[in-house]
This record gives sequence, C-alpha cells and structure tokens, in this order.
Amino acid sequence: MSGHHITKSELQLLEKLWELGPCSVREIQESLREEQRPAYTTVQTMIYRLEQKGAVRRVKRIGNANIFEAVLTRQGVHRRLIGELLDLFGGSAAPVMSHLIETGKLTLEDIRALEKQVASMRKGK
Repeated sequence: MSGHHITKSELQLLEKLWELGPCSVREIQESLREEQRPAYTTVQTMIYRLEQKGAVRRVKRIGNANIFEAVLTRQGVHRRLIGELLDLFGGSAAPVMSHLIETGKLTLEDIRALEKQVASMRKGK
C-alpha cells in the first residue's frame, strides 16, 4: 500500500470491516449510522478504491455480491496515519503532544501509561 493515502471516509469503512469481518458492500453500508449513511454506490466506489490501494481484497462472491476483507491491520493503518501527521511537523512529536495536553486529550494517566511503556521497552532492549 506504499504511497496510497487513506482518507477519513475510507478509514471509516476499514473500521467497519475490522469490526464485522469479511462482508459485502451492502453489509458495510447498512452498518453505518443512518443519519450519515452514504448511498450504496458511494460505499461501493470507496471499497473499490480501497481495493486498488491494496487495503482490502475480494475473498469470494455470493450471488451478485462480492465479499471483501481488510488486508491492512488497524494498528498498521494507525501507525501510517500517525507517521504522516508527524511528517507534517518535520518528524517532531512535540507540537502534537503539546496540542493533546492543551486540549485535555492527553491525560496524566495517559502520560504515566506511556512512561511505563517506554520503561518496558528499555528493559527489553
């Protein structure tokens, strides 16, 4: 999937595939919240785009419906998106961390958990 950006809408569909497992475009579309549910053809187009990007694949066909599954893992996609975000800040996490602290999205408990994770990683090396 190198070089192919995953959009916010595509990520929403990937989240559904991770949650539901292999399923059809119709099942994905119907699992989306009704108040912001895109048309079937919109979801179909986005799934085909994800297939072209190598993010999903067709695993079988049942009647007229193709069954798709995610190729990429949630963790892999999140790592890539975070990497892209950090690239916007010259690779530095400091501005992002500052923003998360200022907005209350990074709590003291989060920081303590991260400190434990770093300490654990150091022991492992």
